[in-house]
Amino acid sequence: MQPTLLLFFLLALSTFAFYAGKRRAYAVAGGGENAKKLHSRPIYYGVITSLWCGIPAIIIYSFWLLFEDSIIIHVVSNTLPEDIRNLPDDRFGLVLNDIKNLVHGNIISGEINPYLQAAADKYTSLIGISHAALTVISSAAIILMILVVRQIIKPTFKARNQVEFIVKIVLISCSTIAIFTTIGIVLSVLYESIQFFKAIPVLDFLFGLEWSPQIAIRADQVGSSGAFGAIPVFMGTMLVSAIAMAVAVPIGLMSAIYLSEYAPRKLRATIKPFMEILAGIPTVVYGFFAALTVAPFIRNSGALIGLDISSESALAAGVVMGIMIIPFVSSISDDVINAVPQELRDGAYGLGATKSETIKQVVIPAALPGIVGGVLLAISRAIGETMIVVMAAGLSANLTVNPFKAVTTVTVQIVTLLVGDQEFDSPKTLAAFALGLILFLVTLLLNVIALYVVRKYREQYE
Repeated sequence: MQPTLLLFFLLALSTFAFYAGKRRAYAVAGGGENAKKLHSRPIYYGVITSLWCGIPAIIIYSFWLLFEDSIIIHVVSNTLPEDIRNLPDDRFGLVLNDIKNLVHGNIISGEINPYLQAAADKYTSLIGISHAALTVISSAAIILMILVVRQIIKPTFKARNQVEFIVKIVLISCSTIAIFTTIGIVLSVLYESIQFFKAIPVLDFLFGLEWSPQIAIRADQVGSSGAFGAIPVFMGTMLVSAIAMAVAVPIGLMSAIYLSEYAPRKLRATIKPFMEILAGIPTVVYGFFAALTVAPFIRNSGALIGLDISSESALAAGVVMGIMIIPFVSSISDDVINAVPQELRDGAYGLGATKSETIKQVVIPAALPGIVGGVLLAISRAIGETMIVVMAAGLSANLTVNPFKAVTTVTVQIVTLLVGDQEFDSPKTLAAFALGLILFLVTLLLNVIALYVVRKYREQYE
């Protein structure tokens, strides 16, 4: 049985186990009218039966498929001629890749070596045996556990406690996976950044004023010696993000206040979905809009009043990016403003405050933590945007605060540095990890400062 089909089969068996456990609970209680004799509700007995049957089978299924290919490749490689097995690792890897391509029918050449065909046939045979064994073992595990749990289910069996314990373990595991994933990302970026700083001094990177990471691959090749001063890149990131936030925050916050405090319900139900559609538009569409509509409009408008505006400018990218992240500010702010208890508004009205005074003095302070959260989300979205900047602001690392000039950002440079034929351990490629590390630290610092400000303001308000 194919793995995908087997997975659905195992889920079906687990569903059957649920009903079997539930029926068993009614049976040991002496019928549905005597369910009160059970320690837990009958549904918990079904859930615990399904969990005890499904979890071991899924674990067997996952680990089997995880190690299946490695074991089969090891067995198949032992059947190859000795001169093939003694090839260097890179060439032997190509042979194994040809075997896999032959198994999947991706070999275009009409002439196939006999040893490759024999190895492919062996691989196909072992895959079939492996899938059949996995089907038998995982299905047998579920059936066995159904029989075991049927014997355990009694009126005094604490099924609800068992279910809650397993759910707690699952939640802890998910949290642990998220934590270790974050730690792994940070450590991987940190390791590559350390390799970069061994070649380029940290101070030169952080405070250098010229960014030109192009270097020669070989000694006889013409190329730049490389300049890794990241100040122009950071300046471009801050400039575009500042313009975007200057557009998104006022419009988003004012829209949220209007929708939650002034707009009729029918109008709010119509306008809010239309605003949230902006968040679902692909960023490349925004990039086209910025490059083909907004940038020419800004350039032509500037020419009318005598301003020299580049065809690719930070202003064009920032304005379109601000339009894109308006829903992040508006939707979250609208939700948190609506969550403010009506009693606070009524109390302010009772003291003689007007509607606008109530919004400014009561509603906004009460909703401030959520509003700041929406703004932080919008800032993170602006800092991490790539396509709009590439298409509207360009790739030039200019050290300027002039929004009419072309600039670049950290994310754009990361993408640029990781493409091409450059060696992975070269300073040019490793510079992408250094930029990523600095971007991570800056984002972390902004979040810490925001949390401190929100907590302090909340204490003053309470």
